[in-house]
Amino acid sequence: MKSLADTYTLQNGVEIPCIGLGTWQVPDGEIAYSAVRDALSLGYRHVDIAAIYRNEESVGRAVRDSGIPREQIFVTSKLWNTVRGYNETKAAFEETLEKLGLEYLDLYLIHWPNPAGFRDRWKEANAESWRAMEYLYKAGRIRAIGISNFLEHHISALLETAEIVPMVNQIRLCPGDAKEALVAYCRTKGMLLEAYSPFGTGKAFEVPELQEVAAKYNKTVAQVLVRWSLQMGFQPLPKSTSAARIKENADVFDFELDPDDVARLAGMTGACGLSDDPDTVSW
Repeated sequence: MKSLADTYTLQNGVEIPCIGLGTWQVPDGEIAYSAVRDALSLGYRHVDIAAIYRNEESVGRAVRDSGIPREQIFVTSKLWNTVRGYNETKAAFEETLEKLGLEYLDLYLIHWPNPAGFRDRWKEANAESWRAMEYLYKAGRIRAIGISNFLEHHISALLETAEIVPMVNQIRLCPGDAKEALVAYCRTKGMLLEAYSPFGTGKAFEVPELQEVAAKYNKTVAQVLVRWSLQMGFQPLPKSTSAARIKENADVFDFELDPDDVARLAGMTGACGLSDDPDTVSW
């Protein structure tokens, strides 16, 4: 990857920008609107949102007001855990589009594999929702479909009935939480790994070893982490509401981490915290 304009190509041929703007915990209203407008003006072309983030209205308004042709902006949203079922999923998708004020999504994901409300039948529930997403994909309403927070046993269960293999698995990926076995498995299925919380929800900035690596390259910790994600073959989704930080997070194409440093960061087990277990989360 040599610039913010570079892309990964999904298994169906759809191109996805190599860095996206994360919007988890970004408040709806002017803050979300400004963050997305700033990112788009700085060259970002991928915005990652979710129904549960409750900021789809502001994100959609920013996309529409940007002046950038819709086909040049990649918009992702996600199906929340309270919704499963064929008709229910189609209805939730339509609600997301209505809030965004858009005619289609570029990527739609099942947000978690084993919601608390469907724990006794998560396999069947996911299969029903996936069938609806396959329908919407075939109908041209979504350009790509995928999953989030799915582990190998969730994926293999989904593939028992799926006609279309998920094109993306969006999971927490940061130094010390690199999930080597899961990443390898997803890649055997042709999935792109999207890295949410590439900064370990802020924990990374408190790690002295990461500060040392950043000093070595005369870069910030955030820039090192985004660069690490790219060199690992992930598609990172750094989050910020500051225009200066949004710009900083994308200024990662003028340096390269040594292979030893890439491996060193990957092996820092637990330094930036670890992922929630999708089979025991309370949501």
